[in-house]
Amino acid sequence: MSENTYSKKTMRILLFLQQGELTEHRIYSFLASRVKDEHNSNVLRGIADEELRHAKIWQKLTGKEVKINRIKLWFYSFMALILGYTFVLKKMEKGEDKATKAYRSLIAEVPQAKQISEDEDRHEQQLLAMLDEERLQYIGSMVLGLSDALVELSGTLAGLTFALQNTRLIALSGLITGISATLSMASSEYLSAKNSGEKNAAKSSMYTGIAYLFTVAFMVLPYLLLDSYVAALLIMLVIVIVIIMFFTYYTAVAKDLPFGKRFLEMALISLSVAAISFVIGILVKRFLGIDI
Repeated sequence: MSENTYSKKTMRILLFLQQGELTEHRIYSFLASRVKDEHNSNVLRGIADEELRHAKIWQKLTGKEVKINRIKLWFYSFMALILGYTFVLKKMEKGEDKATKAYRSLIAEVPQAKQISEDEDRHEQQLLAMLDEERLQYIGSMVLGLSDALVELSGTLAGLTFALQNTRLIALSGLITGISATLSMASSEYLSAKNSGEKNAAKSSMYTGIAYLFTVAFMVLPYLLLDSYVAALLIMLVIVIVIIMFFTYYTAVAKDLPFGKRFLEMALISLSVAAISFVIGILVKRFLGIDI
C-alpha cells in the first residue's frame, strides 16, 4: 500500500510513531552511554538500533522526515541523571504499552506494524531482565531512613512549634535532634545489616543516613527562613506530603508497586504523629508554665 492510499488518521498515527521511535532511539543511546555495566549498556544500544530501524520503516511508509521530540528527550535524560535509568526505563515502557496498542490498530492496514509490535514486546522483556541498578538494591534502606525521619521529625517539630513558638529555637532543636537521629539510624542499620550477614552493610547504612539527613534538612528549612512559627509549621507539613508523594511515586514506578495505598498510609501516619505531638506541645506549655 502506498503512502497516498493511507487515510489521514493512519498517516497521523504513522508520523506520531515515527517521531516516537526516533526520539526513543536518542534516549536509549543516551542511557547506554551512562550505564556502567557493559551488558546493560550493550542491551540498550541494541534496543536503540532497533528503534532507529523502526523509525526508518515508518519513514518509508510516510515519505516524510520528522524531528525528534526534544522536550521528551530532555525530560527523560534529566530524569535519568536525577532518578537513575531504572526509573526512566520503567516510565518509557509504560509509554510503549500505548504505542503497542497503536501498532496493533494498524496491522490490518500496515502489515509492518505486526513485526514492530513484536519487537516492542521483546524490548520489555529485555529491559526487565537487565534492571539491576545499585540504588534499587538499597531502596529498603532509603525507605527506612526517609519514613523514620518523616514520622519522628514531623512529630518533634510540630510539638516544639507550640511549646517554643520561636522559629530559630525550633530550627536549632530540630537540627540537633535530626542530626543525632541520623547518626543513630545509620549506626543501627549498619549493625542490623552486619548481623544479617550482608556484605555491603556500610552502603546500607549510608543510604539510610543520607535519606534521613536530606529529609531533616528539607523539614527544618521553613523554620530557618521564616519568622512566623505557624507559617513554618504549615509549610513543613506541605513539604512532608510532597516528599512522601515524590518518593512513593518513585518506588511505585521503579518497583511496580501500587502508589495510592502506600502514599495514603505513609501520609496518614506522618500527619497523625504531627497532630498528636502538636497537642502534646500545647499541653506541656500550658501545664508546665514554660514561657520562652
